[in-house]
Amino acid sequence: MKFATFNVPDGQIVVLSRSEFDRLAEKAGIFPPFPPEDRNGNSDALAFIDAGIARGLIRRRIEAGLTQKALAKQAGVRLETISRLEAGKHTPTRETILRLDQALKLVEKKRRTID
Repeated sequence: MKFATFNVPDGQIVVLSRSEFDRLAEKAGIFPPFPPEDRNGNSDALAFIDAGIARGLIRRRIEAGLTQKALAKQAGVRLETISRLEAGKHTPTRETILRLDQALKLVEKKRRTID
């Protein structure tokens, strides 16, 4: 595992590669698992899509520094919706995806402006 550490006033910051972060996040239960493959190497396509959407949403929300509650408020959706999406237990509507994307892009833009 490759990583870098940086000393800051409150301790250290550890920087991991994206793939290593994803691996650890899945192991810790932060990311929902992808569906298992059958004996032919195939998996349920809809469940795979739901897990992929969930992982992308979690990743972007964490990078934006938002809680589920803050993202729900920013996007104008219910907290339960965010929770179910991030658990991979719900397929979002196009409208919900657009709202979440718009909210996350706004936060990402603000963070780039500050940095």
